[in-house]
Amino acid sequence: MTTRTGQVDGVHSCVPRDRMTPAARKLRDAYARVPGAPLVRREFGFYCLERWKEQGMPHDADLARLFSYDPPGNHALGQLGWCEAAFAPQFEERILEDRGELEVVQDFAGRAVLCFKGRRSGFMPEYLDHPVKDLSTWEADVKWRLDPAAGERYADLDARMDAARACAAEGLMITQNLVGGYMYLRSLIGPVDLLYAVHDAPELIHDCMKTWFDLADAVIARHQEHVTLDEIFFAEDICFNTGPLISPDMMHEFLFPYYRELISRVRRRQLDPARHLYIQIDTDGFAVPVIPLYREIGMDAMSPFEVASGCDVVEIGRRYPDLALFGGIDKRVLAESREAIDREVERILPAMRERGGYIPTCDHGVPEEVPYENYLHYRARCVELGG
Repeated sequence: MTTRTGQVDGVHSCVPRDRMTPAARKLRDAYARVPGAPLVRREFGFYCLERWKEQGMPHDADLARLFSYDPPGNHALGQLGWCEAAFAPQFEERILEDRGELEVVQDFAGRAVLCFKGRRSGFMPEYLDHPVKDLSTWEADVKWRLDPAAGERYADLDARMDAARACAAEGLMITQNLVGGYMYLRSLIGPVDLLYAVHDAPELIHDCMKTWFDLADAVIARHQEHVTLDEIFFAEDICFNTGPLISPDMMHEFLFPYYRELISRVRRRQLDPARHLYIQIDTDGFAVPVIPLYREIGMDAMSPFEVASGCDVVEIGRRYPDLALFGGIDKRVLAESREAIDREVERILPAMRERGGYIPTCDHGVPEEVPYENYLHYRARCVELGG
């Protein structure tokens, strides 16, 4: 389909391959699981950059040039949270308690968080309390912050959509990323109290999820007036080291009805109705048991496959040949030796490149235990083996 001016614009019809940026072509090949295609060059994230500067990395380093990363092949729309709900307004950040070298703070998501004084990021804090205790606290303190009509959600909509349309015209995948239902509920209630709530207060959980749905549907609908989506990317983190944190029955009751309706509505609104809408799920931990469950809602891609929890992307790739896999490089191995790194990448990259549908990244942010020189060696091997 072309626009009224007769042009293929990336919104009403995907642009031809020869008009896509090289990075967009590579990323689309990964999602399409093209066997033998060159592997996308990117990383999950970093917790190590300050340490690497101490070890010789230039302070003004361009990481993309230094580590041979591709330019982005997608454009993320955001506005719907990631590890926490998309509050508007957010909670006031303030100090609740001074504990000497530590302090308890109320964060932007309304949680009481124990952290190092003067340092609130780059490590896993301890979450002491969460804002939703019951229907009363939900309605009084939280629910109104998730109003889809809040003007600040759309204040810069025109500028953001101009940028998205420009990216679509170059073939970049347009991704709507958002906090998944489990991650959202956990950030509101806490991982332990949530398990009690699904049993003792199911009406509260359903009201939380209906509010999640109403917000996501309204914001995405505004985005879809301007662009066609290539992907919905849920931040879920629903697994721990031996499997899911909630049962399949809980997933079917409290998550999947809302996911299915949201995905269905997004598909009906697409300006390019022929465009395939990819569904990606991000979860840490041992994700294998939930793969068949998320395939029920149409999951096409999953990340980041934590190796310490038992995820092996080569084996998972054999079991699920129609699933795109991103991640799966053991961050612990990168901290060992060049020989260990060689064994890791030589086992994974050739097999997964031949299969198609794989992007190698560390299985979470690169920790500061990984030496700078080790990471340089790892990136050189990725370039060599990934094409």
